[in-house]
Formats: sequence, structure tokens, C-alpha cells
Amino acid sequence: MAQEYDVVILGGGTGGYVAAIRAAQLGLKTALVEKDALGGTCLHRGCIPSKALLKSAEVYQLAKEKASYFGVETSGASLNFARVQQRKTEIVEQLHKGVTALMKKGKIDVYEGLGRMLGPSIFSPMPGTISVEMNNGEENEMLVLKNLIIATGSRPRTLEGLKIDEHQILSSDGALAMEQLPKSMVIVGGGVIGIEWASMLNDFGVEVTVIEYADRILPTEDADVSKEMKKLLTKKGIKFAVNAKVLPETLVKTDESVTISAEINGEKKEFSAEKMLVSVGRQANTEGIGIENTEIEIDRGFIQTKATFQTKESHIYAIGDCIGGLQLAHVASHEGIAAVEHIAGIDREPINYTNVSRCIYSSPEAASVGLTEAQAKDKGFNVKVGKFPFAAIGKALVNGNSDGFVKIIADKETDDLLGIHMIGSHVTDLISEAGLAMVLDATPWEVASTIHPHPSLSEVIGEAALAVDGIAIHM
Repeated sequence: MAQEYDVVILGGGTGGYVAAIRAAQLGLKTALVEKDALGGTCLHRGCIPSKALLKSAEVYQLAKEKASYFGVETSGASLNFARVQQRKTEIVEQLHKGVTALMKKGKIDVYEGLGRMLGPSIFSPMPGTISVEMNNGEENEMLVLKNLIIATGSRPRTLEGLKIDEHQILSSDGALAMEQLPKSMVIVGGGVIGIEWASMLNDFGVEVTVIEYADRILPTEDADVSKEMKKLLTKKGIKFAVNAKVLPETLVKTDESVTISAEINGEKKEFSAEKMLVSVGRQANTEGIGIENTEIEIDRGFIQTKATFQTKESHIYAIGDCIGGLQLAHVASHEGIAAVEHIAGIDREPINYTNVSRCIYSSPEAASVGLTEAQAKDKGFNVKVGKFPFAAIGKALVNGNSDGFVKIIADKETDDLLGIHMIGSHVTDLISEAGLAMVLDATPWEVASTIHPHPSLSEVIGEAALAVDGIAIHM
């Protein structure tokens, strides 16, 4: 007998399970279908495990390189990578139990298996049907539904000719599962994930080289942040090759090494390391879910949606990584909530993606919200810019890490904030103030008028806001 639901969500990652919780809160009978484990990529193969490893790398560096600076004498720090991985797993398992408990609390039916869209049922007036191939081998479950939300996420992309074997040539998934650290690593791709891995591996003592196709690392970030990140990571010993086109046909693998060449300014250069990490973006998971049984449109691998997250079939919605855009867990969550509230008939403002905070959890960290300086100028704004270094902030000196700065971009005509960009210690925690300022259409004067506690790292935001008009106090 088919089960009937107001909402069925295909995919139990961050976007999917948050959508399920919101649907349950609104009194909608809800089911969630997940073929793997609740929490999806973010919890099991992305945000959480990678940040757990980054924290261990930070602590190792602190103990090994900086403890004596704080007057703490140690007999020498050593790395127990097995314990590092164990800690990562413990955190993931704890959070997974929490998500499972939330499903029970919301009385959300969870089906563990692969869901596939079949189209309308001849036995029900409801517009959609899902067949779930159960993981436990039992007979397929049939779910009929009024509304469907596709939240199937994404997986690591690779370059043609660079086949991921998760032994010598790794994706970020395979890198997270490493039982031992290599002595050296070539990272193909200098975007957010590539830079986080470069920073982490370097702090763990791995020799790292990053190869980036664009003319700078972090090409989607503000140019000043990109330049500062390269400078600081180079100082730590990471090597970079930019304007570099990797040549997959030159790949040579042995049991001990990987060698590949890249074309840089018309010349071929060879790179060798014990292992290679390919970090060139992510592709949507849209195969095998019955797209062909619908009128859903796909463009460059991503599901096409309206501002309401409806696809071409109005009862089918899609959110998160599978629709492209900002492939961030917090974005997927808010898209899921927006889709559910549209289903429930709740009016709300469309998501303003310009006001979404973006974070890079390397060492140093980087974070941003709004337009880069180049984007603002391209849009025709007459900009004014304020910049203030952490080196002039007392709490940064107390913390022993004063690298980096905060940069604020404003419209010279209206004084509206256009973008805020940060690089330095703990900026992924500071960016939310900037995000709130953008949402509230604040001006630099209003940000500067907020009395920031002293001593605190947040003072840098107030000083940068003053610097927009050339009146910073401590510089």
C-alpha cells in the first residue's frame, strides 16, 4: 500500500533535513528519502570532518611552532594522525545522532534507500510518486505525494583524463579517509576546497604544491584577499603555480608517486608528489533519480528552478548543490526553508544571494559578503574603500596572530555597504556582523557607531568602517 505525504524530500543532507524539519513544523505530513546517511556531504564528507581536521592541524602547529612564543615550554609535539581521524569520526557520529533524533522529534518518516521519481500515480489524485529501493533489501516502498523537494546534493568533479582512484589520485572524499599522511601532495585547483586542504596538509607537515588554472588563487574572492592569502601561505612554505593548465595526458603514476605536467605561459613544467588531490569544483547528483520521467530542465548538469525553487513541474522543487549557484550548506538550508514555506503558502522575500556570507577555513581564514571591489566597479558603482589591519588590533596581538585585514567597500554616492572582505584569524566568526550589516542596508557610519568591545577582534570591523571615510583611529 502506497504511503501518502504532503511533502517528500529526496536527499537527507543539510538542505534536505532542514526542509523536512520546517515542513513538520508547519503541520505537513513529511517523508525524507536518503540512500546513505542523514546529514549528507556536509556532515560526512565535507564541512564538519574537514573542519575537524583543520582544527587538529591548527593545534599541532600551535604546539610545535608557537607554544614557546606564549611562554609555554614543551618537550616537543608529535602528531598522532590516527587519533586525529578518530576525533573527526566521533564528532561526525555525535552530530549524526543529533540529526536522527530531530527526525524522530518531528515525526518525519525516514526511508533509507534510493528514491526515484515515477511521475503521477494512476491510483491516486496526487501529482507525484516516488519508488524507494530500500537499503535493507526489502520490497520497494511507494510514496505518493503532493509536493516533492529534490535535495540530492553534489559530488567532487574531476578533469577528463584524471581518474580518481582514491589511492594515488584523490578527491576530497578520499583525502578525508586517509589513514596516513603523505610526505608530499600536489593539489589541482586553488579554489576554496583546494586552499583549505593546502593549509591543513602544510600544517600537518606535508609538502604542498597548488596548481591553479586562473591567474590567481581564490579567483572568486576579492583580489586583495587572494593576494594576501597567497603571500601568507607562501610564507608557510606552500608552493603555487597559477595560470597553469594541467595536461592530464602527461600523468604518470607509480606506487610511490604521481607526476604530471602543466602548461604555464606557453612552457611545460613538471610536478611530482607522493599523491595528488583533484579539487576543481563539484557536480550535481541528478543521475538515477528519474529526471527522465519528468519535465524538469537540466542546464550544464544542474536542475533549473524559479525564484520559488519550483522546477518546470510546479509540484517539484529543487534546492542546494543540485541547482548550482552558491554550493554552501547554509544556503541549501535557507533554500529548503524557502521552498517549504512556498508550499505552505507563506509569502517571503526571495533569497538575496549577494548577502550570503562565504567562508574559507584555512589558516589564515578568509570570509566575505557582498560584492568584491572589481564586481562593484563593473556594476557601475563609484566606490570608496576602507581597509584596516589586524596588526593594529590589541586582541590580535594577544592571540599571537596579527596577519590579515578587513576591507569594506561602500557606494560613494549613497554610502551603502557593497561588500566586506576579511582575511585573518577567526574571521569566519566575525563575518556574521558584516552579513547582518548588509541585510539591514547599513552604512559604514552605522557600523562604526556600533561600540565594539575592547579588547576584541571585532574592533577591526569598526576601524575598517571608519577607514572608509579616512578617519580610522588607530592607524
